[in-house]
Amino acid sequence: MTVDPELVTRKLLLVARDLDAIRGIHAGGPTAYLASSIAQAAAERYLERMVGRMIDVNYHLLTGSGHPPPADYYASFVQLGAAGILTPDFARSNGRVAWLQPSVIR
Repeated sequence: MTVDPELVTRKLLLVARDLDAIRGIHAGGPTAYLASSIAQAAAERYLERMVGRMIDVNYHLLTGSGHPPPADYYASFVQLGAAGILTPDFARSNGRVAWLQPSVIR
């Protein structure tokens, strides 16, 4: 298997679009956020989608470059650090978002 740059680009553009949506929610301030169950649910869903897509990219980059599939979502970030795709500190730090994700890869 090889890495598909179009898949990676598409997923990362979707992550960026969801991040922009979260920035819009954030711009309303904490009072508006806490007063709106819709804003809270939207932010939660945007975060879920972002994390799921990052994990998809992680698995694709690892398996596409000949590495074995990671044991779990957190390991997908750590292995990117070990492979030199991300810095190890950045990979460990961002890997913590994997705990937010359900056990099924999208």
